[in-house]
Amino acid sequence: MQTEARTAVIIGASSGIGEALARELHKTGWRLGLLARRMDRLNALAADLEPGVSVGYLDVAKADCIDNFRRMTEQLGGADLVIISAGCGYLNPMHDDGPDRESASVNVVGFMAIASAAFRHFQTRGHGHLAAITSVAALRGNGEAAVYAASKAFQSTYLDGLRASAQQLKLPVTVTELQPGFVDTAMMKTSTPLSPFLRRLLVCDARTAARQMLRAIFRNRKHAYITKRYGLIAVVLKLMPRPGR
Repeated sequence: MQTEARTAVIIGASSGIGEALARELHKTGWRLGLLARRMDRLNALAADLEPGVSVGYLDVAKADCIDNFRRMTEQLGGADLVIISAGCGYLNPMHDDGPDRESASVNVVGFMAIASAAFRHFQTRGHGHLAAITSVAALRGNGEAAVYAASKAFQSTYLDGLRASAQQLKLPVTVTELQPGFVDTAMMKTSTPLSPFLRRLLVCDARTAARQMLRAIFRNRKHAYITKRYGLIAVVLKLMPRPGR
């Protein structure tokens, strides 16, 4: 995990995969800027990791998220790597408006705001690496989580667009999409409990996910399924007929 870039900003670092990524990067000497809504958890994480860790408040669904992101990058003197780990999702088979609006606000509008802000930061800086966590849910419509799946598809396509933009502008900016399946965090939701066999097959812990994600980042991959077995699952999902008549 050695790389010339040594300063990273992680959005959504207070728990789950974001926290695991922070811990893994800190082990290898990275300076970190950690951003999230839950400052109590961020402060506890920073106290556990110190030194070389700065924390700040950021809610991607709020209008001031870009200003808070800029404030962190200025405090660090610039960022070489930005990882977007923030997100939300609900099982919402009745398509109630509230959860769906929140998912769209965070996973579409908020994601776009931070991803574009990171891209502009790298454009000004002259180089950089943007990595974002989407989901294999992007590959299929889901009747129980329709907006979540659709929002992840938006993220995937938007990252493709940023990658194309970097190419067109001849910018040395790398864009990596990290597409996990089930990871054992508070974000993981299933309509019915998984059997022990399926848990062993489909679910990994946050530390394992973080390590595979960082391996993909440091190899400048455009895309990676997390864990690798989801690459095979993705093939099956893409071949399955669309639901309904």
